[in-house]
Amino acid sequence: LCLSAFGITAIRVATSAHKSAMKYYTLGEGANALKVSACCLGTMTWGEQNTESEAHEQLSAALELGVNFIDVAELYPVPPKKESYGATESIIGNWLRADPSRREKVVLASKVASRSGGARLAHMLSGRDYPAGTEPPTELALSRTQILAACEGSLKRLGVECIDLYQLHWPDRATNVFDARAYTRASELATFTPFDETVGAVGELLKSGKIKQWGISNENAVGVCKLLESCARLGVQKPVSIQNDFSVLHRKFEEDGTAEACSPLHSGVANGIVLLAYGALAGGTLSGKYIRAVDGSLETKAKKARHALFPLFQPRYWSGAAVATTEKLVELAAKFSLTPSQLSLLWARDREYMGSVIIGATSLQQLTENIATFELPGLSDEQVAEIDAASSEMFTPYYSRVGEFKIVREV
Repeated sequence: LCLSAFGITAIRVATSAHKSAMKYYTLGEGANALKVSACCLGTMTWGEQNTESEAHEQLSAALELGVNFIDVAELYPVPPKKESYGATESIIGNWLRADPSRREKVVLASKVASRSGGARLAHMLSGRDYPAGTEPPTELALSRTQILAACEGSLKRLGVECIDLYQLHWPDRATNVFDARAYTRASELATFTPFDETVGAVGELLKSGKIKQWGISNENAVGVCKLLESCARLGVQKPVSIQNDFSVLHRKFEEDGTAEACSPLHSGVANGIVLLAYGALAGGTLSGKYIRAVDGSLETKAKKARHALFPLFQPRYWSGAAVATTEKLVELAAKFSLTPSQLSLLWARDREYMGSVIIGATSLQQLTENIATFELPGLSDEQVAEIDAASSEMFTPYYSRVGEFKIVREV
């Protein structure tokens, strides 16, 4: 490898004497099946925290290290703003155009944004590529018109004829996604885009060859089942992936029935609807770089740290409980002779339903170190048990400390 060209030295990565041990998995079946690396390159900082040249360096280094899977979205970079809408896709498109041979070496995944209350994402409506004479809608939705227009816009920015994996970024209906904890009937929408309309639009993209496979994101068991029902009614191929927030700190995917709904048995998909985990390092919290100060605040020596720059963007990732649990995991990582990031990435990588773990980085050093983790041997059953015990209080408190008391003594 020529990582010295990027200023990367003295880290454990593949070399000419050590062939990359990156694992690859298959999404879908038949001629359009996708072979993807166990590590997926996240891109949402490109155009905000990272410049275009930094993004291009990351892309080239990741590909050289065996990462062939790139995840983007029309929404990126984040936090979303009108002036940067679509910039990340354009950055990737420019990298592909600089060397056309790169296209066949990578699997491109993008996403279409969905319904969002208020004016925060309203700028996206006019940025999509509608047919001539079509008036842009007034509200984001996973409607036929908007899915087709969003895909056209992404294809142009990426400079490609086909997107390998096209994903629904979040549900059209009102449900408890992101920071929302409970589902409330009062928040139900009287009308939302019918599942059949959404799936039918995806079917059109598949039939036209503009996408090869499709997936869902930020979904739960209800959405999975409803979408599968629509696939059966309309004869559209089933989704192959689900991109959800998932880490040792946040296992909602396992707890709320979504993992069960996505299993091969219940989904009818050969390998199951596999998980593409984002947030596996909780926006950097699980790297241990946010340290509790004497006055109780958090400090970090890291430059361009997400939670320092954008404290309101993902506060769930650096909650008191998340930081306290991370402190325990940092101690365990030292015990296992791993870095905190390696511990969390290995824990996520080897879950039975995992298709790929999405990692992002603001520095090339950070990126290459995290990619190198995917070549390490897996954690032992005993190590996993210790990690689960250390993080147990992040789960439903009713169950989190079962076994702490061995006996009840009558007095």
